[in-house]
Amino acid sequence: MNTLLLASDPSIGSLMRAVISLFKLRIGVLIAITALVGFVVTPGSAATPMQALLLTLATLLASASAGAFNQYYEYVSDRLMRRTRERAFATGVLPHHPAWLLLFAAMLVLAVASTWLLVNPLAAIFVFLGAFVYAVVYTVWWKRRSWLNIVIGGLAGSFAVLAGGAAANPELGPTPWLFALVLLLWTPPHFWSLAIANQADYAAAGIPMLPVVVGPKRAARIVFWSTLALLLASILPAWFGLGSVYLIGALAGSGFFVYRAQQLARSPNPQTAIRCFLASLLQLSAVLLAACLDVALR
Repeated sequence: MNTLLLASDPSIGSLMRAVISLFKLRIGVLIAITALVGFVVTPGSAATPMQALLLTLATLLASASAGAFNQYYEYVSDRLMRRTRERAFATGVLPHHPAWLLLFAAMLVLAVASTWLLVNPLAAIFVFLGAFVYAVVYTVWWKRRSWLNIVIGGLAGSFAVLAGGAAANPELGPTPWLFALVLLLWTPPHFWSLAIANQADYAAAGIPMLPVVVGPKRAARIVFWSTLALLLASILPAWFGLGSVYLIGALAGSGFFVYRAQQLARSPNPQTAIRCFLASLLQLSAVLLAACLDVALR
């Protein structure tokens, strides 16, 4: 098995970097944090801190399996894009062998089974759906068929929030659903901003991302209107259980994202697109941090 999964002569450092990149751990950590925030903001929690930790780790493991499958499936098109051509399967640092699929499946089974047995079945279902949507619905079914691909892919983050909410209280309630909506509306302008900056790459790879289909000018306008919708969704939790601390953080982060999106709409170019992309990360960080602070300061 080891000879199948490792390249012929990688250094330890390059192998470590390849593994971190393969499992998209930075994205996975963000997804796991959203699950934890879903747990924190859901009222009526009967779960233990250990169950919250387990849910967070299971979400990270499921996300890592889905992210790795994404790279396994897309290794040919990854070679056509500057942003992705250094990925492990694209370069051959890790060989493209079916044995990897067994590892990815085992990771997902472990994540779902442990959540089912040690947290609750509903949380486990949401953990599974998040990974399934990203790996199969987005990567295999939608990414090369429609510009709506990333809208569908955004459900993966929404399911992570719902997994956290279900771990706290299977009856859920409006708050985790509202945060799931925030994640759903955040993903398209976040990714479309990056896609505007990398439009030529997606066109070369034959992937119908929004800027490739409608052009960067129209895509930038859509990003702007999408951020306005996100701002409205982001402040709704303040009327369903959260308070002024959350509202201030959500308004500040979302307002800055709208400002950057307005700049992008006025001047759609790679520089303003990257600034908008970075603002989206700041917006989500502000919303998640403000939610946790609001709960902690009650």
